[in-house]
Amino acid sequence: MPKIVDHEERKEKLAEATWRVIRREGMERASVRTIAMEAGISAGSMRHYFSTQSELLAFSMKLVSDRVKARIRSSEFSGNPLEDIQRIIYEILPVDEERSAEMEVWLSFTAKALVDPALQSLSNEVYDELRATIAHCIDFLIDSGLARPELNREIESERLYALVDGLAMHAVMQPGRATPDVLKSVVLHHLEALCQ
Repeated sequence: MPKIVDHEERKEKLAEATWRVIRREGMERASVRTIAMEAGISAGSMRHYFSTQSELLAFSMKLVSDRVKARIRSSEFSGNPLEDIQRIIYEILPVDEERSAEMEVWLSFTAKALVDPALQSLSNEVYDELRATIAHCIDFLIDSGLARPELNREIESERLYALVDGLAMHAVMQPGRATPDVLKSVVLHHLEALCQ
């Protein structure tokens, strides 16, 4: 009896192999052959799951975003707006090994998206989702009555979005300096400054 293969699970394993290659060797070495070798399958077998390298990279890129969203959806919230907003932001920031790996490959994907139209629309979509998530956090502060009365929703949403994005970049580029404790302290300090 032939073995039943879960195609979605196999595609995720191939995406994870793609992430490992990108982290270890860079985006320029993330060829179908190198990724297949990392995954322990033949390059020809890859065609059963992805018809092109762009399709593989797009799936791998989207998987990063999907996993972050799944963690946020499955989070248990306390009902304390400041704690809950921090919990959401910490699911995005590289505050542990899993999130650091995701952020490293995400930044590689976004750099590639500058020259690859197949990845560019996905990159824009994910950044729009991030911006919307951050705007919801600011709305949550305002709706809970914790925000300063004069707080400008649009400006503060954009400012928190830029802060989170910048902290993520710093954590990947200078992990010894932008440690998880530093990231968490900066986020908490910023959120407290938005409150009355």
